[in-house]
Amino acid sequence: MKINLVSIPVLDQDKALKFYTEKLGFILNKDVPVGNSDRWLTLVSPEWPDGPEILLEPSPNNFEPSKFYQESLMEAGIPYTQLEVDSVDTEFKRLINQGINFNVEPTEIGPVKIAVFNDTCGNLIQIIEHI
Repeated sequence: MKINLVSIPVLDQDKALKFYTEKLGFILNKDVPVGNSDRWLTLVSPEWPDGPEILLEPSPNNFEPSKFYQESLMEAGIPYTQLEVDSVDTEFKRLINQGINFNVEPTEIGPVKIAVFNDTCGNLIQIIEHI
């Protein structure tokens, strides 16, 4: 058994697609209409194109418990998910130059270094480096 898809709830799929591809560098994998204005919208890492997909899930607009959960995590300052990087410092500088706002700047915590940014789509995302 292996993970092939993870879901990130987003408030606006078009805005999320632009952010995750243009700012973070993910690659569009699937874009399939599923009714209303919702889409099955998945991305992959350019470093691992056959790896797990990220689904930009429009659930906060369609499922009230998801919206409440997403808002609660944001209010508590808890990242929705984390992405592994080779160097948190390098990614932090790159993303700051892209205009991304960080809630937590690079910080060492035991055997890892983390930083947390706002994805502009309702989530905090943590980047992590194993040091």
